[in-house]
Amino acid sequence: MSFLQPVLLAALPLVALPIIIHLINQRRYQTVRWAAMMFLLAANRMSRGYARIRQWLIMAARMLAIAGLIFAVSRPLAGGWLGLTTGGRPETTILLIDRSPSMEQTGGSGIGSKRETGLAQLIKTLETLGSSRWVLIEAGTNKPRELESAAAMASAPGVSAMGAASDIPAMLESARDYIRSNKTGSTEIWICSDLRGDDWNADGGRWQALRDSFREFPQGIRFHLLAYPQRAPDNLSVRVTGARLAKSGTGTELLVSIQVSREGETIASAGSDNGGLVKQSIPIQFEVDGARSEVTVELNGPRYELKDHRIPIERSHDKGWGKVSIPADANPADNDYWFVFGPPAPRRTIIVADDPRAIAPLQLASTVPPDPSLSCSAEVVAAEQLAGIEWESVALLLWQAPLPGSETAPAKLVRAFVERGGRVLFFPPRTPGDGDFLGVRWTSWVDEKGELAVENWRGDQGLLAHTQSGTPLPVGQLQVKKHCGLKGPAELTPLATLRGGDLLLSRLESGRGAVYFCATTPAPEDSSLATSGVVFYVLVQRALAEGASILERTRQLTAGDKPDPLDNPAAWKRLAGDDDAISTEFSLQGGVYAMGDRLQAANRPAAEDSAPVLAERRVDELFRGLDFSRVDDRAGNLGGLIQEIWRLFLVAMMVSMLIEAGLCLPKKAPVGSGPGGSAT
Repeated sequence: MSFLQPVLLAALPLVALPIIIHLINQRRYQTVRWAAMMFLLAANRMSRGYARIRQWLIMAARMLAIAGLIFAVSRPLAGGWLGLTTGGRPETTILLIDRSPSMEQTGGSGIGSKRETGLAQLIKTLETLGSSRWVLIEAGTNKPRELESAAAMASAPGVSAMGAASDIPAMLESARDYIRSNKTGSTEIWICSDLRGDDWNADGGRWQALRDSFREFPQGIRFHLLAYPQRAPDNLSVRVTGARLAKSGTGTELLVSIQVSREGETIASAGSDNGGLVKQSIPIQFEVDGARSEVTVELNGPRYELKDHRIPIERSHDKGWGKVSIPADANPADNDYWFVFGPPAPRRTIIVADDPRAIAPLQLASTVPPDPSLSCSAEVVAAEQLAGIEWESVALLLWQAPLPGSETAPAKLVRAFVERGGRVLFFPPRTPGDGDFLGVRWTSWVDEKGELAVENWRGDQGLLAHTQSGTPLPVGQLQVKKHCGLKGPAELTPLATLRGGDLLLSRLESGRGAVYFCATTPAPEDSSLATSGVVFYVLVQRALAEGASILERTRQLTAGDKPDPLDNPAAWKRLAGDDDAISTEFSLQGGVYAMGDRLQAANRPAAEDSAPVLAERRVDELFRGLDFSRVDDRAGNLGGLIQEIWRLFLVAMMVSMLIEAGLCLPKKAPVGSGPGGSAT
């Protein structure tokens, strides 16, 4: 039990007042012995035990009445938030609401999603607790918004559903910066989330810095987590893994590949032959530029893939959009997936290399297309020939030579290419030299005595991410014999590190593009990149696909990704999607948008369909050393998380007073006694 006015509990010593008054009254009179009174005392000796018990009961009733009054005015609470308000009413309350697609999962009755339930529970709870200032950290933009009251959160634009993942560490960083810049007094931070791993990024390096910074605040910060960790075992999600045009002599067809995933495993009846999972028939609806068609598939396991489903379209129709849908289930946010299609841009690669042994694997990895419909080409040039390149048609630059100096002509050309949206993959030269690019430079080669394995790499995103089926790349099987040291700015993001902590692959964003640095080469004497070519091929092709996407007139986007600097989401024209989404949040919402003559489809991140839920122990580790409390709730729960129970204490006080009054009544005289009567 906790209290809204705990300071009033300081009056609890007043419970001892009846005892003090009793002791004082005992000392007010002096005892004088005289014969008649001694005779009466001897006569009443038989009933003295009952009288003493009655006196103690009267005193206890009076003490309970005082205690009941003190507890009632202290406004006691009952519910899951034990110890919630031990510090009293806060001056500032900061709210973090997870708006990711997984938060749209509904309860068993289908009434109320996790997000809607959590929002209603927080409003009800915080209106009871009160605060002097309310601040909402908007998921997606991570910007603070001051509110008039807790109830105003219901209509705030930063709490509606979105198609992007939430970045809980970034939201906490925004809350920390707000506390620091506004010098808030006593502060509470409330988090409502379903604890999906992709939203919390528990293994990222930001949590330690967050814990340290929050511990430094002199006023102390209290954290409260309203968690919805339950998963929906029968929930299905659909995702488009590919959409391309195929022309033949009879016409044009759109080939759409999809993946249907089941979140949990439902045990089938005895004797099933499908690995213990229920067979399920799923109607899948395809909508292409308003025309609908449907196909039914059989889901026998946790995942089903439909490759190149053929949809006839008009021969002249070389660009358009569509949607794939499955029937409604526990989470409506993952039942639709938008896609666009159009002619793919040619994937052209420029190679600059000073080591002939590296040229062949670079050419091979960049010219073998992953799909026959793609056109891949590579051209080997010297750094001095870059001025004659038509950069508007280039998707990727592979550079295995000394880094161009910051102010040289090649460096200016490469920088302009990156700013436009191109991708560059640098490999170390035999002689690193003193050159640098965007503040990054090679140091010196390290010749390992044996083969060095890759220790850590990013499997959730980037060039080394897992495949669409969730299978990890065999990055851990790579062996590095030689690698070159790398120094760069803090913005250099590690994607893979060797045993011992040295960088193997890193990324630096610039403008609309990105630059990658690989600390070894595909030469056999340096690494097994070429001999174990799967990882190297996928790495090059993904970088090539990123660069080519800028050249195409149709693009698949992940909702919540940082928009291009030259691309203003507020200027997008919505062709399909959530009609309630405001234009400033188009980049956070799923749908189809037009930007000039370009079509763009935005969808939820892939991790939202399969991200694990953080264990309770892991969450406690993230808030280690902080004032932290947690309560778990369920989607659709209509009961309050806390309740004021002061009325119960008032009732207890009145009952105590009635008992005390009853005990104080004089003893009933025997029948026939008294004046004028006669005893028999």
